[in-house]
Amino acid sequence: MTILLTTLNARYTHASLGLRYLLANMGELQEQTKLQEFVIGAKTTEIVERILAHAPRIVGFGIYIWNVEETTRVVAMLKRVAPDVVVVLGGPEVSHESNEQEIVKLADYVITGWGDVTFPKLCGEILHGPKPLMKIHAGVQPPMDQIKLPYSLYSDSDIKNRTLYVEASRGCPFKCEFCLSALDKTAWPFPLDDFLAEMEALYARGARLFKFVDRTFNLNIKTSLKIMQFFLDKLEAHPDDPVYAHFELVPDHLPDALKEGISKFPAGALQFEIGIQSFNPAVQTLVSRKQDNQKAADNIRWLTQQSHAHMHVDLIAGLPGETVDSFAEGFNKLWALNPHEIQFGILKRLRGTPIIRHTQEYGLIFEPYAPYTILANRDIDFPTMQRLVRFARYWDLVANSGRFGNTLPVLLGDDAFGQFMAFSDWLYANTDATHRIALDRLAAMVARWLQTRGMSKTEADALLASDYAGRNESGSRLKGGAAGAETAAPSRQARHLAA
Repeated sequence: MTILLTTLNARYTHASLGLRYLLANMGELQEQTKLQEFVIGAKTTEIVERILAHAPRIVGFGIYIWNVEETTRVVAMLKRVAPDVVVVLGGPEVSHESNEQEIVKLADYVITGWGDVTFPKLCGEILHGPKPLMKIHAGVQPPMDQIKLPYSLYSDSDIKNRTLYVEASRGCPFKCEFCLSALDKTAWPFPLDDFLAEMEALYARGARLFKFVDRTFNLNIKTSLKIMQFFLDKLEAHPDDPVYAHFELVPDHLPDALKEGISKFPAGALQFEIGIQSFNPAVQTLVSRKQDNQKAADNIRWLTQQSHAHMHVDLIAGLPGETVDSFAEGFNKLWALNPHEIQFGILKRLRGTPIIRHTQEYGLIFEPYAPYTILANRDIDFPTMQRLVRFARYWDLVANSGRFGNTLPVLLGDDAFGQFMAFSDWLYANTDATHRIALDRLAAMVARWLQTRGMSKTEADALLASDYAGRNESGSRLKGGAAGAETAAPSRQARHLAA
């Protein structure tokens, strides 16, 4: 083995699609290449020891916003104990503003952008000459039909234990300035027949959970329908062996043909991630986000009322021009549409994104270290931003968990944002914690909060007892589910299937 491909994943259940693409496209060097994944939080010395156990000549690291800090330490130690090992970096975190980064200074080479053909070429030059003179290499984007698909490289263990990431296309035609896809010119599809053949092979090997990473799954409706039909055929042929698919949808593009296909999926088989990000038209214009808010709201309403799809809808706090009041208005509007989960994100400055052009006018202040979360801006000061950060964390624990389905509407009343912000402030004041809050303690704190709002202890305890937090599986916002229904859905989503 000469070349080792590696990265630090956020969780063990995440399998790196990018590394598998590189391995699939190594050509003559594939036999000399091996893939080994780690998880953030592992000891640096153990990672380096396990890397060197393979005696590699080249180590390629996938660098992302969530692993750059830890991988920097790994590369620093690796170059100290084995300076002759050639380190090649790639991935979105090192593809922009490269010269500023400590990890880039430590490495031998960096590939920016697409690495499918550039990485094997670079490895060949390192191993066989002529030695590359430049440190930073711009990745070459090949025609999509020339990229070898990587799905056969998911192991049986991956299929059994991990989320399988797949993509029918790369890129995005939209220009939202907070997103790295703003730098893309368009979306490029893979040949559909080849892609579906790979999905068929994965399914035959036992894969039942597919997470599509396409930015715009419903951009081309004909393609969307063919992919959904693939999963519908599996569900119809084997209803006792369900399959689960996750897609990211453009919120204001849901024609009748797509609705008809979506409506055929049973509960527990389909999940949509929908990026609203902001309902404020002025903010949308400022960050170059084109979105018909009325159509988006109507489509979300249709999905919650007329389909069994599990719905994750995203909002971002901290965008330039978004005040707390305007964000609250958008949050309440989204809550009224009844999605299963509102993913409350805090703006991050991804390297290379155009959002930075608003820094001076809107006073954007970001953390200097990954994940570069916004700390304050012209309209939201630092203490208020920290309150929003805590709101997001507690919302995930209480609302998105699916464990407080009966209690949540009572807790939120007729002002979801305002009531939960008040609860969030109180919870932090009484626990001084945002993590490691045990479920029993959290349930008790929710009951105490309800009592501070005028509910009797008996009523509060009875309400909590009716929820999952009270030791059973009841309580959900999902319509049409059945308690105990067999599902391929991940456990968190499966909670919402309870009657």
